[in-house]
Amino acid sequence: MMNGIAKPRVWKSILFASAATAATALASEPLVALITSGRPADYYSHIPLIPVVSAYVFFRRRKKLSWDGSGSPFLGIMVMALGFGLVMFDLSGSFDLVPHAELRVGGSLLMLYGSFLALYGTSAFRKVLFPLIFLVFLIPLPLTWMRYVVSALVTSSIGATHLLFRAFGIPFFQTGPIFYLPGFDIEVAQECSGIRSSLALLITSVLAGQIFLKGPWKKLAFAAAVFPVTVLKNAIRILTLYLLSYFIDIRIIRGGFLHRSGGFIFFGVGLIIMAYILWLLKSPREALERVKRMLSSPQNRP
Repeated sequence: MMNGIAKPRVWKSILFASAATAATALASEPLVALITSGRPADYYSHIPLIPVVSAYVFFRRRKKLSWDGSGSPFLGIMVMALGFGLVMFDLSGSFDLVPHAELRVGGSLLMLYGSFLALYGTSAFRKVLFPLIFLVFLIPLPLTWMRYVVSALVTSSIGATHLLFRAFGIPFFQTGPIFYLPGFDIEVAQECSGIRSSLALLITSVLAGQIFLKGPWKKLAFAAAVFPVTVLKNAIRILTLYLLSYFIDIRIIRGGFLHRSGGFIFFGVGLIIMAYILWLLKSPREALERVKRMLSSPQNRP
């Protein structure tokens, strides 16, 4: 009896592992090319992290699956056929690197999803929905969309920097992205968008929201907070670089370590802010009570 139960389970595991291997092989070529030769590289630096996170979450949820349940072969084959069609369309055409990766990775994912549905069914699919759908982050967004995002980040960062300079009482004159400040001028360029850290924060927020938050609206709000947090983090970085360069050493902003490679420090600032937002969303009542206590404390009374 045990062997009769285990045998279908083993065959299903072998078939799904084979499908996952085939999907990986199909998607790896354009993704490797995108990471190694894609421009700008900041748009795609997050890609290697995605399958690692997805595999980890899938492994954690494996015990919730009913590996012996019946599959949904018709639905699975339909999804696989759609994915196969995308892959064949990619192979039959001559596309630029990003559209090539979009078609190939999208088709490979659909083939992977279809194979899982065919073998294990919709009930099992819902139980591992997050790690499977998380793989969608592997699909690169069109360059036009990414340029809009970068432009929005730069424009918002200019406004946030303006507000921070005013808040700190720093005299300045502004013309577009250029701030004329005591000592030297600063231009908020495209490189100041923080697109790499914003993508990393987005991926982290989606994962943390799934783990710690309940309800789709809280998860969506937490992910949406990445944009303003990235903008604030960018403005804090510009302000910090200016103050350190003006009061300590001008070389800090002229190619110093903090300017060239200090992004991880301010990424940490963004993580701290996101962690605080996570706490607010997870325990809003506790956060409200703490604010009330702070406002009613003796030192805050007139």
